[in-house]
This record gives sequence, C-alpha cells and structure tokens, in this order.
Amino acid sequence: MSEIANIQWFPGHMAKTRRLMMSNLKLVDAVVEIRDARIPYSSSNPEMDYLVGGKPRLILLNKCDAADDNITSMWIEFYKKQGKTALATDCRSGKNVNRFIPLLKTMMAEKIENWNNKGMTGRPIRIMIVGIPNVGKSSFINRVAGSKRAKVEDRPGVTLGKQWVSLGGEIELLDMPGVLWPKFEDKIVGERLAFTGAVKDQIMDTEYLACRLLEFLNENYNDLIVNRYGISTDDLPETDEFTMGCVIGYELLERIGKKRGFLASGGEINTERAAAAVLDEFRSGKIGRLSLEKPEGN
Repeated sequence: MSEIANIQWFPGHMAKTRRLMMSNLKLVDAVVEIRDARIPYSSSNPEMDYLVGGKPRLILLNKCDAADDNITSMWIEFYKKQGKTALATDCRSGKNVNRFIPLLKTMMAEKIENWNNKGMTGRPIRIMIVGIPNVGKSSFINRVAGSKRAKVEDRPGVTLGKQWVSLGGEIELLDMPGVLWPKFEDKIVGERLAFTGAVKDQIMDTEYLACRLLEFLNENYNDLIVNRYGISTDDLPETDEFTMGCVIGYELLERIGKKRGFLASGGEINTERAAAAVLDEFRSGKIGRLSLEKPEGN
C-alpha cells in the first residue's frame, strides 16, 4: 500500500462553479453553507469567506445523526462564540430541518424589516446553498421543499449546474454544485474528506484509506469496532513512534476480512473487498455515531 502524500481533486467543473458562485452572489440575500457534522472543519471550504464576501451565512452541520452528538454540540457552541449561526440537521431522519426556515428568518430579520419599510412586504428571501461534494445539499433541498426537486446520488459531483427551488413563495433557494478547493494544505483534511466520500474513490487507494480510518476508530471508538465487526482489539500492538505506516489498521482490516469471509483465490484475505465494506459502512452510519474532529481547544 502506498501512503497518500497529498490528496488533490479539483475537476474543471469545480473551477467553473467557483466562477458561477461569484457571479450569482448578487442575486441572493444570504448563503447557507452545508458541512458534514462528522468533519465540520475539514468540510468547510477555506475559500468560502472570500467567495461569500459580506453576505449573511448560516452553517448547517448535516448528517448529524451519523455524528457523535456530544461533539456536534461542541461545534454548535464553538460557532456561537465566533458569532456564527449554526444548526445541526439530518436529511435522512429530517432532524431539525423544520427549524431551518425560522432560524433563517431570525437571521434575516433586519433585512426583512428594511424590505417592509420600503413597501416590499412579502419579498422572498433568496439564498444560495453551497458546500463540498456529497455533503447532502440536494437531500437537504428535497427535505425542506417536501419534494424531489434536486437530483440525489451518494457520490460526489452529481449536481453540475445551478437550480432554483421555490419554498412556497417566501424563500427561493439557489442550489450550486459541490465545490472543493484547489489544494489541501493539510494531509489529514484530505484523508477525512476521502473517508466521507467527498473525493471520488476511483482516484484513491481505498485499502490505505480504510486502514487509516480503522486506526482512528481503534484509538477513539474502539467499542464500535468490537460491536460492529465482532473482533477483539485487545492484543493489537500499541501505537507509538516506531509503528510504521498502517500496521494496526491493516491488521484490523485483515481481521475484518477474515471475519466476513472475504477470501481471494488461494485462501488469502481479500483486503480490498474488506476496505470497500469498511468505508461503505462508515459512510452509511452502520459502524455507529462518530465524529472525526473536535473544535479547537477540545
């Protein structure tokens, strides 16, 4: 397995989307940025402050039912201290989606009052929905609109053009394609984005990814590994400065492959198949509720 030195993925349509966002900002009153509740830091585009400019912004921590609830609460408080408005949501269960419109109206109260004073009562709030690929933008829009208005697939890069969606005349959503950024300065950020499926698996070493994920789980959510895969991790070597590469992660991957009966010709364990299963089960929440990062100072 080769170690991933630096994950880079900036397809041409993403550069086009960046230009599209900037040219369409003048059409909207506010921006809603959807992040992955499991990786709020890694799923926040560092260019967003520059792209959004001075527009009001609401942060949605989506897929919160797959995240560690205690850590999500830490993130909400973290943003609050920064003066940012944030809400944890989950599109599959519908959790807190009903709080989105009231919170948006509260955030835009001053602007709405100005419109009313100018005789523009009833003017719809126009917002732009942004976020990295596979974070759940289309699923969120379908939930809040109560219909299948946006195309949804569990892979990055599905929404390739902007779409307007009206919410009963009071709010108009402008859905934008998912945008990553040209270079991931932090290797860990790249890995976490790959764990959650924000980067296409086709360009990744999925065995290495699964090993890195398993190492994190072993250190932080050991009980979830035991409960999901029925394997003991008590006899694993301790992680230290002399443990090279993904020794612990690969050993866990082999045990999972053996437990699941993933065997290749000659009876060897098919670690590639085991890796695909681990990544799929993490992304679908089957391993359990977990978060990959905490806010600063926690």
